Parts: sequence; structure tokens; C-alpha cells
Amino acid sequence: MRALRSLEVWKLGVVNYLDALKLQEKLVLERKSHKICDTLLSLQHPPTYTVGKRQTVHNLLIPQSELEQIGAELHYTQRGGDITFHGPHQAVLYPIISLRDVGLGARRFVEKIELTMIELAGVYGVKACPGQRCETGVWVGERKIGAVGVRISNGITSHGMAFNIDPDLNYFRHIVPCGIADKEVTSLRRETGFDLPREEIIQEELISCFARIFGYDNLIWKEGASILSDKNETE
Repeated sequence: MRALRSLEVWKLGVVNYLDALKLQEKLVLERKSHKICDTLLSLQHPPTYTVGKRQTVHNLLIPQSELEQIGAELHYTQRGGDITFHGPHQAVLYPIISLRDVGLGARRFVEKIELTMIELAGVYGVKACPGQRCETGVWVGERKIGAVGVRISNGITSHGMAFNIDPDLNYFRHIVPCGIADKEVTSLRRETGFDLPREEIIQEELISCFARIFGYDNLIWKEGASILSDKNETE
């Protein structure tokens, strides 16, 4: 009989991007040393543009000096992928998991991340699919609804996925999203055209899709910003 596979899920609410990055780095080290089990961070960010390790900041279409005027920050990361936007009303999941333990390679991991968002879209009657060649993420026709950018270090993952529930799509006008020109960005609300349930419910549905696709049987829930303060106090 296969042993139950556990996933600890941290529901963090709205978290500053650098705080979330610092937390991920700490958890990756703890996962490498087997101090924690596989962990999934569920959160949203204030308006933030992030650039991947290729540093394609040329895909930011406004001067960095103007970011403050639109209430956004810019941060450089070591994840894969191009420039993207994170903001309110966007569901973000950061898996800190051991690929060796789940028996996955990098490509299959990304495919399952995409499938997680495709399944969530399908819950609301939206037919989404992976992008064409060189088009990462999840698409509804020619419109991108979910972004993927991951980092894998010694078999441990970080960063992850961002699914557009109902973010302010105007922020995407200031970048070439994921380096793909002449394509639109969309959201679940725009594609459905009807009232959606509370965002907390949608984020929990995304977590459920993730757990099912990655084969986790036992979810251990932690909730609230107190998690962040508890972790900081132990440093």
C-alpha cells in the first residue's frame, strides 16, 4: 500500500514580494535538509513586476522611475521565465517540493503546473490550454490567463504559478508579458462574464487542483500572516 503523501499549505493572504522571496529561500534550505515536508505557499502580492534570471528588463515598457507613480515595484529574481506582473486579485502558488520524492523531472513539473491552472479554468467553464512552442503558461485562445516561472535547486522547487482571477489588466500594458509580443492577457472574470465566488474560494480550488494533480493525499493547513512573523522570530 502506498503511504499517504502530505503537503503543508500556507494561506498567507497579501504578502510583499521580497518577504515572500525571503520565506521561499528559507523553506528551500529547510526542505533540502529534510526539516520540513513539501510545502505550498498560497498568497497574493501588491502590484509588482518581476524579471527572471535572463534579466529581460527591456520588456518593461515604461521607465523604472515611473513605477512609483503607478504604485508598482520591480524585482529581479533567479526563477526561469521572462518579465511578469503580480498583483491583487491574482492567485499565486509557490510550491516548495522535492521533485525526487514526487518522481518528476523539470519539464513534467512545469506541465503539471500548467495543468493545475487549466483544471481551475475548467471548473468555471473556461477552456484553457498550454501555450504553443516558446509560449509558456496557460492560454485561452490568444489570451494568457496564467503564468509559470519556476526555480529548481538541487531538486527542490520554488516560485511557481500566477492565475489571473480579476487583476487590474492595465498593469500588463506596461510590459511585454513573459516576452511574448502582440498577445493579450485575460482573467477568469473577463472570460466568464458572470459573478465569481469569493477569491479565497477560488484560491482554495486552485490548491485542490494542485494537490490532486501532484498526488497529495493529506493537506495540512496553516493560515494567516502570523506564519511569517513566527518564521522571522526564529531567524
